[in-house]
Amino acid sequence: MIFGYTAAVIAGFLLTSVRNWTEMATPTGWSLAVLTLLWCLGRILPFFPSAFSGELIALVDLSFLPALVVGIGVPLVRRGDRRNWLFLPLISVFWLTNILVHLALLGLVTDLAHQAVILGLDLVVLLIVIMGGRVIPFFTERALPGALIKRWSTIERLAIISVIGFTLAEFLFIDLRIAGVFAGIAAIANGIRLGGWYAHRLWRVPLLWVLHLGYSWIVAGFMLKVGAAFGVIPQQFTVHAFSLGAIGVLTLGMMARVSLGHTGRPLKVGPGMAIAFAAVNLAAVTRGLLPILHPQWFPQLVMLSGVFWLVAYAIFIVVYLPILVQPRVDGKSG
Repeated sequence: MIFGYTAAVIAGFLLTSVRNWTEMATPTGWSLAVLTLLWCLGRILPFFPSAFSGELIALVDLSFLPALVVGIGVPLVRRGDRRNWLFLPLISVFWLTNILVHLALLGLVTDLAHQAVILGLDLVVLLIVIMGGRVIPFFTERALPGALIKRWSTIERLAIISVIGFTLAEFLFIDLRIAGVFAGIAAIANGIRLGGWYAHRLWRVPLLWVLHLGYSWIVAGFMLKVGAAFGVIPQQFTVHAFSLGAIGVLTLGMMARVSLGHTGRPLKVGPGMAIAFAAVNLAAVTRGLLPILHPQWFPQLVMLSGVFWLVAYAIFIVVYLPILVQPRVDGKSG
């Protein structure tokens, strides 16, 4: 989920956004096809370990993120868009965590695969916090004219710095209580941040409330990390608020919105997608929260969560496949 699904969503978002930020071309045509092929082969080849060596599988899979960095880095550097250069080292560190996973699978390092995956997840959370602070208030103001978005410079900085501190503390196996303190600061800062974006009218707009709920899973995830750091809940129950919750909900919401905007369609969804947004949140609840309260139902809750997830993304495919395979309705390129 981290280096496959999430990496693909990050790539799609950045390739589209960098083109808008710089007004310069990002990979299209054959270059985009090659990038897509690298990602697909990285997912397919591991199913045939007798036909392809682990080294080849690693080489193919690890080619995707560097190719993405080149694809977005060239226009960012040429345009001198320093504000967004931060994505280049961030994606590069994300790639290094993927290297650690492959090295562990190849037996070249020990006891690092799980730690690397968790670091990859924490880096995605950091990316969400950075980008969420830009796009969610912007989308809210656009969809709700007159909405008063509140921002506090100290909170904005603290929301990001605390996540960086938590990521370093968790990866370096510093005392869990130190990671818990950073997690508590991150929960408070990002909770205040989210509250500043709130407008009661957003509940009338599914494309908005799904993003706000998705970001709220960041806050919930850090609250769970605090509980785990101080022995209140088991550590293994702290992952899914970030994965199924923040990543699952926000990626579905962003894909739904961006797909409409970049095909020239009105930014409005019907009841089907509202059901999908509710279902993906229920998937996060049944996997990320209910097992803490009812561990005896763990197998059943995992299955139920999977059903909710499949329903949500099946609805997305049914609704959006016709949109994505057709030209823009306004006749523009894209």
